[in-house]
Amino acid sequence: MEWKPLQIGNLTARIPVIQGGMGVGISLDGLAGAVAAEGGIGVISTAQIGFREPDYDRNPLEANLRVIPEYLKKAREKAQGGIIGMNIMVATQHYEEYVKAAAKAGVDLIISGAGLPTNLPELVKDFQTKIAPIVSTAKSAAVILKMWDRKYHRMPDLLIIEGPEAGGHLGFKREELATFTKEAYEQEIREILKLVKVYEEQYHSRIPAALAGGIYDKADVAYALSLGVDAVQMATRFVTTAECDAAEEYKQAYIRCKKEDIEIVQSPVGMPGRAIHNEFQQKLSTGVCRPRKCHQCIKTCEPAKTPYCITDALINAAKGNVDDALLFCGARAYRAERIETVHEVIESLY
Repeated sequence: MEWKPLQIGNLTARIPVIQGGMGVGISLDGLAGAVAAEGGIGVISTAQIGFREPDYDRNPLEANLRVIPEYLKKAREKAQGGIIGMNIMVATQHYEEYVKAAAKAGVDLIISGAGLPTNLPELVKDFQTKIAPIVSTAKSAAVILKMWDRKYHRMPDLLIIEGPEAGGHLGFKREELATFTKEAYEQEIREILKLVKVYEEQYHSRIPAALAGGIYDKADVAYALSLGVDAVQMATRFVTTAECDAAEEYKQAYIRCKKEDIEIVQSPVGMPGRAIHNEFQQKLSTGVCRPRKCHQCIKTCEPAKTPYCITDALINAAKGNVDDALLFCGARAYRAERIETVHEVIESLY
């Protein structure tokens, strides 16, 4: 399959593959740098990025902000001149501070989902950083494009369309996920791209789009590109790579899991998500696991009411304590059979 480079303003990715940002600690400098070195776009997740810092429990915000430029520098050392982005969730407490820290550090691209990044253009106006909102529906795309046009007189540098088969927190209601059909979502994608075309004509500029969610192999990439997008975003496939920053036990949980082990769970911060069923999920079905301490992660979290701390559960995943962890994954995680290198993954997609 012949690929066209992905052009995002003055940035060119030789391979139209964006590695999805995965937190906590799943995609840091190791994975992002390796993908960028292969010609794709490597993405660091800023979600609780400083969790390994000695003062993290006392000062989570300070620790997180401090290591953003450090991880970016390390990723660039591995990237061989490739493009490095950061995924910053809109739902993050102190979202604005994370965005400004990443832009100030010189990141090439900021990708924002888990909410609509309505003020993202204002936050990066003094920097060269490109910006990419994540949308799941034509309705959410219309809101963000109309607002950025009216308020900032600009468009996204890249638009990422994330479908219902993605991993982690999802931009759909549970009932929407239960009734999902591939055909219906194809129509949603077409509506989004039709809307994008209107703004491209208005601004006399290309707005590249990438499709995310359930992209795992060569056939998935070909299918996505046939719908009219310019690139794909993949996350799950990169978890079981040697370069992924997660612990080996986390990677092996993907390799061991079966299709029936993957389920839709309710995140304690009020969003549905996709994860692997494990002992932790089993415990939650019979009771609660009250959080010990608030890590100031998500705006919607109410520590007094939440059944467990999502930060603790995701840190356990990153460290390999998989029986006491939330194991986020995409719909096709069960297809993983072995540990690959990033180079092998990219080569297999052609």
